[in-house]
Amino acid sequence: MTEWWRDAVIYQIYPRSFQDSNGDGIGDLPGITRRLDHVASLGVDAIWLSPIFTSPMKDMGYDVSNYCDIDPLFGTLADFDALVARAHELGLKVIIDQVLSHSSDRHPWFAESRSSRDNDKADWYVWADPNPDGTPPNNWPSVFGGPAWEWEPQRRQYYLHNFLIEQPDLNLWNRDVQDALLGTMRFWLERGVDGFRLDTVNFYFHDARLRNNPPNPDSAAPDTYNMQRHVYSKNRPENIAFLKRMRKLTDEYDARMMVGEVGESGDTSIHIMAEYTASTDRLHMCYSFEMLSHQFTARHFRHTIEGVHQDAPDSHACWSFSNHDVFRHVTRWLPYAESAEALARQSAAMLLSFPGTICLYQGEELGQTETELVYEELTDPPALRFWPEVKGRDGCRTPMVWDESPNAGFSTAKPWLPVKDAQAARAVAGQQSDNDSVLSAYRATIAFRKSQVPLRMGETSFLDLPEPILAFYRGIEGLALTCVFNLSAESQRLTLSDGADLVGPSQATLSEGVLDLPPNGFAWLDRAVRLSA
Repeated sequence: MTEWWRDAVIYQIYPRSFQDSNGDGIGDLPGITRRLDHVASLGVDAIWLSPIFTSPMKDMGYDVSNYCDIDPLFGTLADFDALVARAHELGLKVIIDQVLSHSSDRHPWFAESRSSRDNDKADWYVWADPNPDGTPPNNWPSVFGGPAWEWEPQRRQYYLHNFLIEQPDLNLWNRDVQDALLGTMRFWLERGVDGFRLDTVNFYFHDARLRNNPPNPDSAAPDTYNMQRHVYSKNRPENIAFLKRMRKLTDEYDARMMVGEVGESGDTSIHIMAEYTASTDRLHMCYSFEMLSHQFTARHFRHTIEGVHQDAPDSHACWSFSNHDVFRHVTRWLPYAESAEALARQSAAMLLSFPGTICLYQGEELGQTETELVYEELTDPPALRFWPEVKGRDGCRTPMVWDESPNAGFSTAKPWLPVKDAQAARAVAGQQSDNDSVLSAYRATIAFRKSQVPLRMGETSFLDLPEPILAFYRGIEGLALTCVFNLSAESQRLTLSDGADLVGPSQATLSEGVLDLPPNGFAWLDRAVRLSA
């Protein structure tokens, strides 16, 4: 239990939107370095940087054209080295995104691969002949709409793209491709990074026979992607062997880790998380979209956490409520809240009480809400294609707000996405010295988690209480806490059968064995106690 990542709190930075240092309206590495003191002041252990590699930016950096250099939008390798050095001075680990399932179509590997069927990299991407009538080889869809196959006239074949047409899938069945990708990871390990966040980690392999996916009769989504069960286009068992190769590489270096993003939902995501972290020769941890959904019930949170631990008792999970791909959780869950501020405080308390590693998304510590945008302000491909049924990801990617200056201190130029008044009102400067602010609540809650061994490393046991109460014990070596959360906008009352005291920054009152939880209230009790509604 000595690995730093096991009880870490990780802070995700979306580089385009954190801090602009050169007046072009886009955040960059020197800007991040300038603002690292704010991140360190939260008490977190690490930062995760969304992609910063050379890219045409068709998918905001998740289309990589050079895995071993920094895109000029963000700076230089020297800027990256300076950021790592400053982060380490502040006691912060540095985790970078790795997009290994696909590259940009501008990558030199793809330029060579598409040129003919007999070049040195002809088999580095997933190519297939058309059906006799010229249609794609199977029914696989793209996450971003339309078929997952694009015709290439030079080869007279289709190539696979699970995402944008400009993001061809690498063929990880090819050992040379695996070796090349591992080489890019080694490049960054040698530069001092402390870990990797692995984008779409369950997409690395596809069915070698290219069999059709079966339909998904349960889908009610507005897009076609979820109308299939993706049993052949992803989640393949061959993935495990490559994860083991990745783990063997990172184990060559001290105190490094990998966290995989499982692009699934429901029980499938829980099973994959467990499988990918089931032993010490695979990933260190995984996270899925299960807690990034609109579901806000005690049953849902309990089922998700228990599901991972039951499927793989020795595995390790990473939990987050928001990231760069989903609506911010304060907006998603506001129907269950008295106010955005109350929900933000409760969300911090709940997330930081969960077992495993915790990930926070920039602005979350301000109680930031989703930005409402009009079509003309969008940049995200799915939203541009399927608006208004699909709102896209721009609303959670708008710039970080720092102070009362123009553009909330993010940039002296027009930002790449707008800063709206509703977001600027939550700026860091306005909350900095306010002891009742959401920012102060996050700092206090992180500090409380750090001070409590049960919250960091304890075993978890859930209490059987009716909705809307989520309650569980965290305990280790005779130390225990009872964690209680009212997931509603109505006050709730519970009775304690044992004596206990409130501890930490609880939002509740306890008198003569009665625990009163205000709307979105929460409490930590200093021992394991029995509760009844």
